[in-house]
Amino acid sequence: MDKQSYNHGTGRRKTAVAQVRLVAGNGAIIVNGTPYEERFNRFVHRDAILKPLVVTETQAKYSVMVNVNGGGVTGQSGAIAHGIARALVEADENLKLPLRKAGLLTRDARAKERKKPGLKRARKAPQYTKR
Repeated sequence: MDKQSYNHGTGRRKTAVAQVRLVAGNGAIIVNGTPYEERFNRFVHRDAILKPLVVTETQAKYSVMVNVNGGGVTGQSGAIAHGIARALVEADENLKLPLRKAGLLTRDARAKERKKPGLKRARKAPQYTKR
């Protein structure tokens, strides 16, 4: 593929990183070589992936090819949505405002907090015993 035939976007969420290629096509979404319906069983994750295309009304205009690694299913679906949104802005600058209003261009920085010494988890303290 030459440089002009697709638009690229990188999306991140938790520890997942998605590299998205947006190509003029029929609306197929391929994630790591398989259709996204096979990889993501829950409708919540499917809706998250489709949200940038639904907001901009470009479902049938583009086909999406994604390489995603790291994280779990929720992180990967969020990373794919972020990457698709970035690629759509690269393809058409006029789509930036609706995607920004939907909150799809902002990277979701929430991640697991590290465990602290003396605690059981990040914030859970061991049970206090008086005697």
